[in-house]
Amino acid sequence: MEERIKYLFKQYLNNTCTRKEFDEFFSFINEAAHNEIIRNLIKKAYEETGQPGSSLTWVDGSGNLVITKLNSNEQLLTTPKPAKKKQVLLAMAAVLIALAVGVAWLVTHPLSKQPLAATKGLAKKMTGRSEYRYMLLPDSTQVWLNAASTLEYPQQFAAGKREVYLTGEAYFDVKHADKQPFLIHTGKVTTMVLGTAFNINAYPGRENIIVSVSRGKVRVNYNDKEMAVLTPGQQVKVSNTSNKVVQKKQAIAEVAPWQQGNLQYDDETIRDIVADLERNYDVTIRVPGEALANERITTSFRREIGIENALKVICNLTDTRLTLENNMYVIQ
Repeated sequence: MEERIKYLFKQYLNNTCTRKEFDEFFSFINEAAHNEIIRNLIKKAYEETGQPGSSLTWVDGSGNLVITKLNSNEQLLTTPKPAKKKQVLLAMAAVLIALAVGVAWLVTHPLSKQPLAATKGLAKKMTGRSEYRYMLLPDSTQVWLNAASTLEYPQQFAAGKREVYLTGEAYFDVKHADKQPFLIHTGKVTTMVLGTAFNINAYPGRENIIVSVSRGKVRVNYNDKEMAVLTPGQQVKVSNTSNKVVQKKQAIAEVAPWQQGNLQYDDETIRDIVADLERNYDVTIRVPGEALANERITTSFRREIGIENALKVICNLTDTRLTLENNMYVIQ
């Protein structure tokens, strides 16, 4: 059992765990019998960051990692960038684990929970190209933010409703609250839930905003008009330029394939697929000609196959060829 927890902890810190592994890991965290194992793993993670052992660490209301030295008023605030500051990421991951069980961890001795700072305005969390981020919102809603995405949310949710603003793509596992609906605003489309799990793809410039549900019930509005009510295994595509709606059934395992490292496209334009590949691989791709850019295909592949192999799949499906010019991929 201990070896399994160690493996899952490593996968979590490296941001390579699957959704199934993530759920398994946090089920261990919620069992008191594993507290000592988890504590030692967190301690080791801190030691790898080179931070002093006698410090209390938490995440403040703005999502910053705060390290406070004992017997001192000095505080260090850092906003980590997962792809570039691995040491800080390790500490942040450890803190998120601690927050998930409602405990502030002291590496040498346990202390009482440190309250989150309450500040006005919206907090903003972003990912760059080829970056992915896990977040825990003030109401304990879990969010997995895909590449090149932004989520804005209040430090404290209002009593009547919980509202966030998404640009890009994210998977939400919303904490249930009967009298406090959760609303996600994505341009003209608003998605409202009470407590459920679902994925929203709402990148700027996309032809459609796509909402897919894996658990619970979701209502999708366009300009305050109800367009669809989704249950598990259902998906809706809402046009970004009109109120056109396409609803279909979908395997629950395919609601958020990007979480498992799968890039999956169902009747998508080459333009939208290329934009997604640019975000995932942090590259530049050019598709000359509107006819090719508007062509639709259905395909899927693993992210790990790399950008060139991914583009070759597209070329095979569209009878085109791939060239590399001045660090820019060209499909023509």
